[in-house]
Amino acid sequence: MGNEALRHFGADLGLTLLAFFLASAVRPILPFGLPVVAELAHLSPLVYLLIALIWSGVLVLLAVYQPRIVRAVEEAQLVIAAVSLATLTLGGILYFSIRDVSRLQVLVFYLFDLFLLVGYRLVLRAGRTMRGSTPYDRRRVLIVAVSEAGRDVARMVERHRWAGLQMVGFLDDELPAGTTVGAWPVLGRVEEAARVVASEQVAEIVLTLPLRQGEQFYQLIAGLQAMSVRVRIVPDYIKTTLFRTGVEHFAGVPMITLRQPVLDPFERQVKRAFDLVLGGLGLLLALPLTVVIALAIRLDSPGPVLFRQQRVGENGRLFWMVKFRSMFEGADNQQPELELPGDRRRLLDKRPDDPRVTRVGKLLRRFSLDELPQLLNVLKGEMSLVGPRPELPSLVDQYEPWQRQRFSVPQGMTGWWQVSGRVDQPMYLHTEEDLYYLQHYSLWLDLQILWRTAAAVLRGQGAY
Repeated sequence: MGNEALRHFGADLGLTLLAFFLASAVRPILPFGLPVVAELAHLSPLVYLLIALIWSGVLVLLAVYQPRIVRAVEEAQLVIAAVSLATLTLGGILYFSIRDVSRLQVLVFYLFDLFLLVGYRLVLRAGRTMRGSTPYDRRRVLIVAVSEAGRDVARMVERHRWAGLQMVGFLDDELPAGTTVGAWPVLGRVEEAARVVASEQVAEIVLTLPLRQGEQFYQLIAGLQAMSVRVRIVPDYIKTTLFRTGVEHFAGVPMITLRQPVLDPFERQVKRAFDLVLGGLGLLLALPLTVVIALAIRLDSPGPVLFRQQRVGENGRLFWMVKFRSMFEGADNQQPELELPGDRRRLLDKRPDDPRVTRVGKLLRRFSLDELPQLLNVLKGEMSLVGPRPELPSLVDQYEPWQRQRFSVPQGMTGWWQVSGRVDQPMYLHTEEDLYYLQHYSLWLDLQILWRTAAAVLRGQGAY
């Protein structure tokens, strides 16, 4: 353990023993449960020693203090799992040894311990946020090889600065030292890795060398063996591994397994039921508002109230997506004029100064009210409340093969990229956010996205 991990470990043990002491003090005065003599509630120091040993073992075995990129919810889940396992272990040992301990006392201890350990971490995060620091030790990252995979990793590292990651630069044999790649410098050749790791105080080195450079790869690994740096490897087929993968042993050989489908039959049924219930309720509640919006659109500009456009749905199936019309009639035919010159992939279907948007349309887009009719698509099963946004066929035709993985789930009214930045990001960057959603799909994640979408809509973040 590092110094910070040791401090957290000591704090957790101290708070756990404090929780048991408080539970011992509170148990005799609780208005429920069998009467307990106060002297029996305050047990011998041997019980405190037993608790310290159990909690030490469980916290270490579950790698609670291992450096990782986690958010507050994930950290709380790990602590809850560790405290639960430790409490069950304590209860089992006490059952066969010290029977004087009240079961209600153990339950109160469990609740106190959860409150103190989770609360301690939340207070630390809040304090660091106020100071402008991160919840983690600063970890400097060096990437070997300016490949496509290397650039992808650099962008992801930069976006995870909140977790303490900090890009140092690249090593590459084809670009001279001092060359800038994006916002980061090339610090030398690959063979200089050991020197750069030492001089730049690198904590994480990410190897993105192509497989054809196997001999150089093994030499580099050998040269870093004696250094206290974490070595991570990104295969040069990174675009494949973005798709819900896992490392598994097959016939004794570690292999990367592509787990398909993303949704198993049970998850698909749950997601569909979730869409029908919330989608139907949302459509019912929005009916009065939709009447007002329809009248405003008709009074503002000539043309139909609804706008229908063909989009690509799950498994590449085409369907007609409906929205409230927010542009002048026929404005969608002007889309090619809004392309950014020199890059066929960098297309924008929205921009703040879009002359095609009507006055009412600007207000509708400001709060994403133009998308309310898509609840009809949800009820018909063509879309989901949460998922990757359905894309235009003309843009899908320009996708690389790995990007088509986003169509393996129902396309959604909102998704991970909307709550991560909404339309502030260029369209060609959305796919990686969608693949993150595929990798981490759960009903809980859908609920989080819906909650964060509501907050983003109220703020008008990135909406125009």
